[in-house]
Amino acid sequence: MQSHIHHSDDNHTREATESSQLTTSFSAPNRLARRRYTDRSTGVLTNNNLRHKHMFRILATFASISAFLQVAPLANAATDEEQNPAQPVNSVIEWNRTLLAIVRTPGAQPASIHSTRNFAILHAAIYDAVNNIEPRFSPYLVHLPDVPRSASKIAAADEAAHDVLVFLYPAFQVSLDTELQQDLAQIPDNERKAQGVAVGQAVAGQLLAARSADGANVTPPPYVPGNQPGDYQLTPPNFAPADFTQWPQVTPFALERADQFRPGPPTALTSDLYTEVFNEVKSLGFIDSTTRTAEQTEIGRFWNGNIQDFWNEIGQTAALHHHLNLERSARLFALLNISLADTAIAFFEAKYTYNFWRPVTAVRLADTDGNPQTEPNPTWLPLSTRTAPDPSYPGAHSAISKAGATVLSFYFGDEFTFDVSSESLAGVARHFTSFAAAAEEAGLSRIYAGQHFRTDHVAGKGLGGQVAESIDENILLREE
Repeated sequence: MQSHIHHSDDNHTREATESSQLTTSFSAPNRLARRRYTDRSTGVLTNNNLRHKHMFRILATFASISAFLQVAPLANAATDEEQNPAQPVNSVIEWNRTLLAIVRTPGAQPASIHSTRNFAILHAAIYDAVNNIEPRFSPYLVHLPDVPRSASKIAAADEAAHDVLVFLYPAFQVSLDTELQQDLAQIPDNERKAQGVAVGQAVAGQLLAARSADGANVTPPPYVPGNQPGDYQLTPPNFAPADFTQWPQVTPFALERADQFRPGPPTALTSDLYTEVFNEVKSLGFIDSTTRTAEQTEIGRFWNGNIQDFWNEIGQTAALHHHLNLERSARLFALLNISLADTAIAFFEAKYTYNFWRPVTAVRLADTDGNPQTEPNPTWLPLSTRTAPDPSYPGAHSAISKAGATVLSFYFGDEFTFDVSSESLAGVARHFTSFAAAAEEAGLSRIYAGQHFRTDHVAGKGLGGQVAESIDENILLREE
């Protein structure tokens, strides 16, 4: 992707604006999250599977790491790496690209684990590792005692990222080890480097332990569809089982509760609004639609991928254009991915509360909905042929995209000119002049693709915006 600024606040001005708008006390949701994770983290010691034995080894070394940090000399001088303006790699973006490559590898991402969780763990660890050395903002979760300011922040970020990804994706350990060795080889081999590595190890171990009992790794409960009009049904042509059925119970990263911003229920099947949105998606989203324009078809196909990947790519574009340093990059990607992760938890909670049918079911069974204004088509299929295997309301693309755009606008201002490429439509780029415009198109794409009603889109936008605003205002705040 390429980007160039159209109009945006200077980053330092923007940071100052953030500081004046936000309180500096550690937020109640963040205190709650830390308390909740601390209470649950001991569960890792009683689990006998291989990954949790590995976690035990991480925790067993934590005391020696802490002792090393406590006896290391304190220093306020800038580190060698900060004095080197030629440092070519932004570690935050480098490791974000590594995770994007992993999740795009067929079979690498566990089918029952939503990747937003792993992005959030990665970036929370990088953020806390860097922020423990340069404590400009409130910690996310981990606060280590007596960390020397002389420790290498780059080494801390690299080690934390590596340790998280090796734990989450053990099949990639060889390549991840190589990447870490190459990164650490660029840093002078001295005590500062060793201190940074120790910080990264300690932060990653604590954060992984905290998330080990968050409910993500349980066996997803089977979904039993209802039998009333409007109830979600497994969708043709493949009738895939409903996915992420455990996700409403996953512990949020920053929200107080998964249902904290749950939208109101979907509109009644007999309402004029339902008639309107039904007929819209029936016409525009049909695989052989004659009313969908060529551009709408491109849009529907373009965004038909993992929407969180798009927003991490957009975040990379913006961060590189604004030349964010390590600390600000770490904070940006932590805010972005914690927002995306909690938005996913929140929209799955809402989806499995309302269990609203998808357009393909609604159109095929329109003669059962009690609405004389809706006509059935028993062979109707969406543009993308298959439908995402979960209830329709609210829309995931709309929620994730609004959350992503909200965080990036919070950091940079909304007006930004950039191109986006697609993992689903090779060789095509979409051009935008604001984060909000990209988010709106991503949400509308699901109508053109036959996946969602417009009411799903509107509810998703509202949910994602509320989640991201809450997170922007309550965690990772500037320290006074």
